[in-house]
Amino acid sequence: MSRRNDVDDTGRGRRRGQPKGRRRRHSLGQRVAAWTSVAVVGVLVAGTLVAYAKYRSLWDSIKRIDVAGLVGDQPPKLNNAENILLIGSDTRVGQNGVGGSAASTPGGRSDTLMLLHISPGHHEVTVLSIPRETMVPILSCPAVDGTTGQQAEPGQVELINAALNFGGPVCTWITFEAVTGIHVDHFIELDFTGFEKIIDDLGGVEVCLPFAVDDPMSGLDLPAGHHHIYGTQALAFWRTREDLGDGSDLERITRDQYLMAALVQGIEHSGLLHSPGKILKVVRDATNALATDTGLDQNTMLQIADSLRGVNSGHVQFITAPNILDPANTNDVVLEQPQADELFSAIQHDTVLPKASKKTSGKKSTPPTLDAISPSKVNVEVLNGSGITGEAGQAGSDLTGKGFNVVGTGDAANFDYTDNVIEYAASSDLPAVDTLKADLSDVQVEQNSSLTPGTIELIVGSDFSGLNSTPQPSSSASSAPSVTAVGASDGAITANVNICSDQSDFEGPDTP
Repeated sequence: MSRRNDVDDTGRGRRRGQPKGRRRRHSLGQRVAAWTSVAVVGVLVAGTLVAYAKYRSLWDSIKRIDVAGLVGDQPPKLNNAENILLIGSDTRVGQNGVGGSAASTPGGRSDTLMLLHISPGHHEVTVLSIPRETMVPILSCPAVDGTTGQQAEPGQVELINAALNFGGPVCTWITFEAVTGIHVDHFIELDFTGFEKIIDDLGGVEVCLPFAVDDPMSGLDLPAGHHHIYGTQALAFWRTREDLGDGSDLERITRDQYLMAALVQGIEHSGLLHSPGKILKVVRDATNALATDTGLDQNTMLQIADSLRGVNSGHVQFITAPNILDPANTNDVVLEQPQADELFSAIQHDTVLPKASKKTSGKKSTPPTLDAISPSKVNVEVLNGSGITGEAGQAGSDLTGKGFNVVGTGDAANFDYTDNVIEYAASSDLPAVDTLKADLSDVQVEQNSSLTPGTIELIVGSDFSGLNSTPQPSSSASSAPSVTAVGASDGAITANVNICSDQSDFEGPDTP
């Protein structure tokens, strides 16, 4: 299966078999992630900004994109919660050389992708991180904001961060909704111009290092311990990835979440939201680096800000989408099921997520274990491999009764099969294979690259004696996600966390 893995120096997607360059430290060591912390600040302060008429010229200078009619059919909006997609772009255009030049690193990718979920009725905020290396389907996206657009490529996948490069924030919006099923209301996109000034305007931020770090590529140079840092070093902290811990995006995301928690704590204690002068200073530096949808108007932002003013740091939670290593390329990840869908459903239904302890496992050196998916998501064609009349039809009927999506029945290439055989096209089909395999006895699994990804084949042999008897889930189990299990297993933290408790995400082969 062909797949888009990353973007090369032309800004185009790489295909399987071409060098990705993920381990070229001079390229990725310069990428600045987690601009989303500034987006959170932007949401907090911009609502107050619009209340002051004399500041509205700054508000009007923010770049806006009209997404009406471009994002297509959206998932249903089930409640009054606000879902704002936060996109951190790594574009080098207009960045005054920060991170390199636009010629050496063309285009722009979402090296940070988060959802800010605000529950007004509960005064709760959840910030969901999607790893930039998550493999997702290549979907059709219009040409927006100077991009070329993107044609759908059924059965092929790309890094989720590439959607921004090919179709702008609209394509990122479309892809996020398709993958998560969560209705998005608005987006905020940030580049890294002004990042250092904004951190300075906020009075700096706290970080805690378990050991000294001196990374000449990012510029992070701090001794071990607790530090109050300002713009330059905060920027360097965000940039440090491959020369710290295990070099993974997953560890960087968690370190970023702890820094954002510290930022929330600083805002809470500084009285920023009650100081128009401080707000004006922050917004002056933020407006030129912001882009939003036209629907995020002054009234909407004011309402969101009103909701956020009732939230303290103990009710702001950060969580990463459950993921495992991609079996096809362990530099990438795929969403872990059913945990990811449980988390997405909890957010979609505005189920309050619980506090949870930090996990210490799941490093990139651990081989993945794929989880089965629900039968309704398994597309299977049933073929008669024994020559027994009606056997494929009966097996197909049995599978349909168990919730599988049987797309057709027919005869195999020959009738010499004794055992049952499941054939699949690519590694992305393995979760479906595992689900089907659980309902069969004496079954073999074989890869067949001539098949179309997304549909697996079951060849029924002469020893077929029906499906295994499996207990059906109770109605209570199927009606609501296991939110407690999801939060505990995926390292959710609240913004009032002790920032020095994040030790494991500095550990790895690059640890001094």
